[in-house]
Amino acid sequence: MANHLQSTETIEQELSFEVILGRLQAIVDTLEKGDLPLEKSLTMFEEGVRLSRLGTARLDDAERRIDWLLSDPNTDDQSETA
Repeated sequence: MANHLQSTETIEQELSFEVILGRLQAIVDTLEKGDLPLEKSLTMFEEGVRLSRLGTARLDDAERRIDWLLSDPNTDDQSETA
């Protein structure tokens, strides 16, 4: 089982943001129908939470990259506190 979880995490790490978003939308659509058994719904919800966290991390990384790209290379962040 540990191998399965590790391979699932590896696969999820390789997903693009757009794929994550698409899968999340499919999970929401399925759960909103309300016709799944409880255990299947919980499993899908857990997947959705994992994907949501992964998508949030991707967005945070992108924001940091944008901040870095837009930063003035002549500005020392530590000198701004003076």
